[in-house]
Amino acid sequence: MIAPPPRWVRRIVVAPLVVLLAVVLVPTTLMLALVVGAALTWILPGRLRVLRMLWMLGFYVVWDAAALVALFLLWVASGFGLALDRPLMQRAHVTLARIMLAVLFWQVRWTLRLMVLVEAPSDAELPQVPLVVLSRHAGPGDSFILLDALLGLARRTPAVVLKDTLQWDPAVDVLLHRLPAAFVTPRSRRRPGQPGATESVAHIARELGARGALVLFPEGGNVTPRRRTARIEKLRATGHDALAARAEQLPHVMAPHVGGYLAVLDNVDPDAAVLVVAHTGLERLVTVRDIWRELPMDKTIALGGWVTRLADLPADRDGRELWLFEQWERVDGWIARRTPDAVGGRAST
Repeated sequence: MIAPPPRWVRRIVVAPLVVLLAVVLVPTTLMLALVVGAALTWILPGRLRVLRMLWMLGFYVVWDAAALVALFLLWVASGFGLALDRPLMQRAHVTLARIMLAVLFWQVRWTLRLMVLVEAPSDAELPQVPLVVLSRHAGPGDSFILLDALLGLARRTPAVVLKDTLQWDPAVDVLLHRLPAAFVTPRSRRRPGQPGATESVAHIARELGARGALVLFPEGGNVTPRRRTARIEKLRATGHDALAARAEQLPHVMAPHVGGYLAVLDNVDPDAAVLVVAHTGLERLVTVRDIWRELPMDKTIALGGWVTRLADLPADRDGRELWLFEQWERVDGWIARRTPDAVGGRAST
């Protein structure tokens, strides 16, 4: 994806354009959905796919613009940015993120017929210490689903590390530049002295509070057969033949990267805990064609997890690396035991 433009361009040009587009879409989205949908659904196969896609695209633009307006008002209320770092303003931004994600997933569930079932520990069951959240990465929007669970169910303040290309989304760009987060530039485009993912997560880990949750995706990207094979070959090339053989027995996940994970454990509060998150339901949605084929999705997404105190992890780096691999074996088994027709848990709200 194309690298995002400088921040001043994103603030002065891209963000206002999204708001302007939303103003145009509010009176026309429904009309477009009805007219274009009526004209095309008889040509294209599927259950009102055009209508659903048009509606979700229009809704997302309006949702993004509404978040930008709210963020602008918070900027004004903070003394035109002077008090954005104050605890009160930080709580206000977390509350806004919680509301916006709740609204987005209400619409996603209604339009795409998705249901999320949560088997992970509730907020009352989680230790009141900083959390290091290690999640698998598979399917579109799984990071949003996880953040919604952390904000809505666990009432945590997520701290995330993302690819810099996500700054093309103005609401995500503005909000996460005001919260504990980092946008990482790929090494091929990174300027000298610009921090990479490992340095970024180490910095965030040092600042993580008792209600914070630092979210990492050790696989580094959505699971695909090509990436999974490349990861196994890399393990062999670096002399990890035993781990490569074990990774071949994991059909649902990829062998995890350990750099960011180890950097976090070295810098986070010693009283912290690690929450490993597994989920299933979106694996088949890899390409745009896959998403189009599955509309409406009529899917149940299962989200599960388990907690381990940092003090209970191995103290040495080799032991911690092996522990992470073992957790991914457990994630693979968790996924294998669940199908869309046999998922237990409690529905998220």
